Amino acid sequence: MAEEIINKVANSTLEVFDLESYYPNGDRVQLDISQWLLEGFILKEKDFRDQLKKHNWQQYNNAFVAINCSTDAIVPAWAYVLVASYLKNFAIKVVNGTILELNTSLYQDILKTIDFTVYNNKAVILKGCSKKPVPQNVYVLAIQELQKYAKSIMFGEACSAVPIYKSK
Repeated sequence: MAEEIINKVANSTLEVFDLESYYPNGDRVQLDISQWLLEGFILKEKDFRDQLKKHNWQQYNNAFVAINCSTDAIVPAWAYVLVASYLKNFAIKVVNGTILELNTSLYQDILKTIDFTVYNNKAVILKGCSKKPVPQNVYVLAIQELQKYAKSIMFGEACSAVPIYKSK
């Protein structure tokens, strides 16, 4: 008779902290302001303002927006601020940067709301694989919060976790 296979991972007291489960749903949009610059490089204030007035801002409704300039143009800070002011009534969140920086900012907001005390004196796995774009630096932010409470922390999956931290 074959020996019964026991799932030790399922029966363990390990707590899994999965950043993917906190991923905020919604469209991410990279808004490149070079489209409103003369030849993609020169900001002419009047023309810039006129183009912003004519732009369809409704398309960013309920989206997360990252504003950037894809060219090497020297863009004054007020230009990004002006674009953000147009997005205010449509976008859920606006950052100056890339989609990666946008996702990092979203996670920073989320991490502030999590009650990490539930991991007090527990063995935790910071789940490392995800199907959603969790920025690497968000794992760095998460470990700093988890270390305040967890007894031990491993990174990865229960079947192949790498030890990261053990309280003294």
